Amino acid sequence: MTLKRTLIGMLTPSSNTVLEPYMCAILHQLLPHVTAHFQRFTVREISMDDKAMAQFKNEPLIEAAKVLSDARMDVIAWAGTAASWRGFEVDQDLCQQITEATGAPATTSVLALNEILDRTNVRRLGLVTPYLDEVQKQIVANYAAAGHPVISERHLGDRGNFSFSEYDEATIAAMIRDVAKDKPDAIIVLCTNFRGAPLVEDLEREIGIPIYDSVSATVWKALAMTGHDPASITGWGRLFRELR
Repeated sequence: MTLKRTLIGMLTPSSNTVLEPYMCAILHQLLPHVTAHFQRFTVREISMDDKAMAQFKNEPLIEAAKVLSDARMDVIAWAGTAASWRGFEVDQDLCQQITEATGAPATTSVLALNEILDRTNVRRLGLVTPYLDEVQKQIVANYAAAGHPVISERHLGDRGNFSFSEYDEATIAAMIRDVAKDKPDAIIVLCTNFRGAPLVEDLEREIGIPIYDSVSATVWKALAMTGHDPASITGWGRLFRELR
């Protein structure tokens, strides 16, 4: 008998070492019927200078998506957060181009997070990232313009990208607790190379505030786009239980 499978494709920054293991851990409960598959392209640092911004031009992502499509993906996601400082519209354009090039529906981490914020009517946003001051400032401005003003934030001032993965969970948990003191409607952990996802379940219970992690949000959206109930994922936060 042929196994019915859902194949989720992820476009991954080359220096990211968190996304793949955490995404596979989240989806482990659905094996062998739902699996994630990854294709990398070059990303070595995060800043606002021209060289760093050029890493996220559409062409290398489209080429990576085409390689993934050889394995007949049911959905392809750009599992990165660059649109949060580059402008949300760049991800909308990218998704259209991915679909045109591969025939697969497409999404991104940022578009998934933004949908979550819209659907949950977040008006007071908490923000946790590892990014530089200049990057964080632009992210805050973009979310304010989108109707989700950031009322509390913490960031590490790191140029990354590989180094983002070296911060331990205790460091990130402390940042989330600090942001929670200002009582935002929700907190986003914005970076797919940051160890936020495993913290969500326990910290939500502790602080009483929804926490939306970039890796988890990408999985949530990919499942929804492929006809799977996100509530089939347990132990990774209220997102999967409450938004379906």
